[in-house]
Amino acid sequence: MWQLFSRQRMWHKRELQPKYDIVIIGAGIHGLAIAYYLCKRGVRSIALIEKSYLGAGNSGRNTAILRSNYRTPEGIPFYDESIRMWEGLSGELDYNLLFSQQGHITLAHTDASLVGLRIRAEANRVLGVDSRMVDPGEIKKMVPSLYIGPSTRYPIMGGLYHPPGGNIRHDAVVWGYARGADRLGAEIHTRTEVTGIERTNGRITGVCTTRGNIKTGIVVNATSGWCTTIARLAGVSLPVTSHPLQACVTEPLKPFLDKVIVSANLHVYVNQSDRGELVLGSEIDPYTSYSQRSTLPTLEMIAGHTLELFPSLKHVSIMRQWTGVCDMTPDYSPIMGESPELKGFILDVGWGTYGFKAGPVAGARIAELIDTGRTPELIRPFLPDRFATNRLVGEKAAAAVST
Repeated sequence: MWQLFSRQRMWHKRELQPKYDIVIIGAGIHGLAIAYYLCKRGVRSIALIEKSYLGAGNSGRNTAILRSNYRTPEGIPFYDESIRMWEGLSGELDYNLLFSQQGHITLAHTDASLVGLRIRAEANRVLGVDSRMVDPGEIKKMVPSLYIGPSTRYPIMGGLYHPPGGNIRHDAVVWGYARGADRLGAEIHTRTEVTGIERTNGRITGVCTTRGNIKTGIVVNATSGWCTTIARLAGVSLPVTSHPLQACVTEPLKPFLDKVIVSANLHVYVNQSDRGELVLGSEIDPYTSYSQRSTLPTLEMIAGHTLELFPSLKHVSIMRQWTGVCDMTPDYSPIMGESPELKGFILDVGWGTYGFKAGPVAGARIAELIDTGRTPELIRPFLPDRFATNRLVGEKAAAAVST
């Protein structure tokens, strides 16, 4: 029995066909989720095209923090639906994603930050999301290892506590969605690079790849930091810039931190994984780049700000450092929907630092859009034409590590 089980493939390798109803470029969490939810709607002729391995992009290069305590009336219900989907996703996929709703605390070190967190707390409460302000004493009770004293450059003045927040194993999510999509009939083609997108009379007609050409009427761009390069192949311009975002992980420690800690002023976040490692991250790099190389100045900044919050970690070793590439929009909100410039070209891009946590809801709603031909109300505020019509969704204040 064990030999039989151990030889079962999570997903299958198939020959690339000359025609598919839908081609999804990018087999990270968004592309995989779109394929999975399309299959659940009965759509089967789907090819996911990935130039590298599954999760090679941002899906395998993030810190897997999940939350819905955003600021805008458009963003809060969107991310809240995603949290509700995360809560049942392990059961739906029949795969343990190691989702831990341990709670999320955003710290404030200035009066201005406190005001911003209060606005977010009230907006969340009005829209039914569990978030509330906490004072330094309550923060200390929840996180005894956190330094609350005054002898620091940035004393903690309060925080925003979001109990539904937490983290998850990002690789398990990628594998779970890939297995689910494969079992329902979608085809996953790794090591296949898109080299061109064919169009006629303002409509998608096909995709050129390193393994051959594909005829299709619908192409989904779900390539995060590389979304502008794919869009250019289709002759579409996107208001997106790509910035590296670095993170690192320490050696394993005995469990001592059961909350996700984010500093709105220090631009650093800290949480402890199920393996005991501390996962540490910072703000996006200030320059545009496609580089996935890590840098010493960023590591020094992450370590320095982490030690201001947790001085007891001064002798802990950093084990690994990595970089993702974030697709940043002017209003820090995603771009979802059909391109007004090209029929059949569907966009699921512009996620910045929010992309992983939105995977389930974005996948389900983009699948609904493709299947029905109608834009779901939940993603209507994020349509591509909002930049031309001045309907921006300013979510920057909720990006605690990217301001």
